[in-house]
Amino acid sequence: MNKHFEDARYYLKRAGEHTTEGLKEELEPIEERVRTLTGREAEPEPTRLERVREELQDLERRAEGEAKAAIGQARERLRNVRGDEAEAEPEAAE
Repeated sequence: MNKHFEDARYYLKRAGEHTTEGLKEELEPIEERVRTLTGREAEPEPTRLERVREELQDLERRAEGEAKAAIGQARERLRNVRGDEAEAEPEAAE
């Protein structure tokens, strides 16, 4: 990719991140006021330990899914190989 496009994409990403942070900062007092008026408390941010646990659970689920898929593919290959061998045996006997 052209270096200019890479630079532009980088700066657009940074601009988006800064815009998001700026909006959060500007809207925070309004959010607090609305929460006070409605009686809702702000949701606490997950701790580092909770985030790590969630990431590990996601990785475990993904690994489990990939393992099941790999096992399924291996079984299918075995069926195909066994099917080919079964077809090849009668020809050899003739």
